[in-house]
Amino acid sequence: MRAALITVVLLGCGAPMRSESDLSESIRQFNEGIRWERFAVAASAIPPPQRSQFVEDMDQRAADLKITDYEVVRLDPRGEREARVQVKLSWYKASEGTVHETHALQTWERHGKIWWMVDEARLRGAEMPGLAESPKALKPPTSPTSPTSPTSPTSPTSPTSVMKD
Repeated sequence: MRAALITVVLLGCGAPMRSESDLSESIRQFNEGIRWERFAVAASAIPPPQRSQFVEDMDQRAADLKITDYEVVRLDPRGEREARVQVKLSWYKASEGTVHETHALQTWERHGKIWWMVDEARLRGAEMPGLAESPKALKPPTSPTSPTSPTSPTSPTSPTSVMKD
């Protein structure tokens, strides 16, 4: 009886850890695939209907865009089925040669036992080809005293579409 209770407790405690290790492995596999231009490997973390377009887009961008490094800065689980991951990317365009740093926010969702990266947007840093702008970055300031408020004639214009190099 006591052995059965211990087994149930251990199995119950191990489920979230297993899910987190699966997520960590999916994050690593996706970002390593991008880093080393193994786009078919990275695409296994993309929802199936989007995989072929993802590989095609990444192959085209790879002619000029080179990822030199990545670092998972933060992993923020949001329950058992969603997580937000902040990734710092170091990259350059072969046509320019200047190394840039960009922080991206990836949204991951669990589907059964598999984690899929369902969204990725720039959080801060240099604008990066193929990386969408964060909706937060697109919103103009709302403070009426702000010199760049939407009613100010000097307000910068915000892009209205997602960047898709």
